[in-house]
Amino acid sequence: MKEDKEQNEETVNNTEEMNNENTDSSTDSEIKEEVKPEPTAEEKYAELNNKYLRIHAEFDNYRKRTNKEKIDIIGNASASVLKDMIPVIDDFERAILNNKDVDDATSIKQGFELIYNKFLNTLKSRGLTPMDSIGQDFNPDIHEAIANVPAPKKKQKGKVIDAVEKGYTLNDKVIRFAKVVVGQ
Repeated sequence: MKEDKEQNEETVNNTEEMNNENTDSSTDSEIKEEVKPEPTAEEKYAELNNKYLRIHAEFDNYRKRTNKEKIDIIGNASASVLKDMIPVIDDFERAILNNKDVDDATSIKQGFELIYNKFLNTLKSRGLTPMDSIGQDFNPDIHEAIANVPAPKKKQKGKVIDAVEKGYTLNDKVIRFAKVVVGQ
């Protein structure tokens, strides 16, 4: 028992010595940190210049990456529209081959009307909408007047009498103005 008591006392003494050493070494490191010299103006300038160059390079890389992504998006968008047009081209090719020996004009007309409707529906599914201008009030935001003619009726003054070329909108944005004849 005496041996156990002596060992416990010895362990306690060793622990106290280690704690004292740790506190001594921590105060030494604190003193060392306090003694650290103030950076010179040149060192501060070099550090700030280095940060500036890194930020500038990072921004330049970001700009290049976003430009590349925009080009990829535009290229892929047109690819998907063209992919949708391929079946229409196939229909035209079949119609041309089949119409070489056909004498019946009505079947040719029906075939081209079917192809036209398929083409128009494909474009409408992509957001393209034709404008219906005849009888509407003339609007310079969506119409381009190519001629002014005397209005046959008083009600038609300032209205579109005829559409020479249809206008189109893509997702409610005019992509081609309607070329119209306006009544005066």
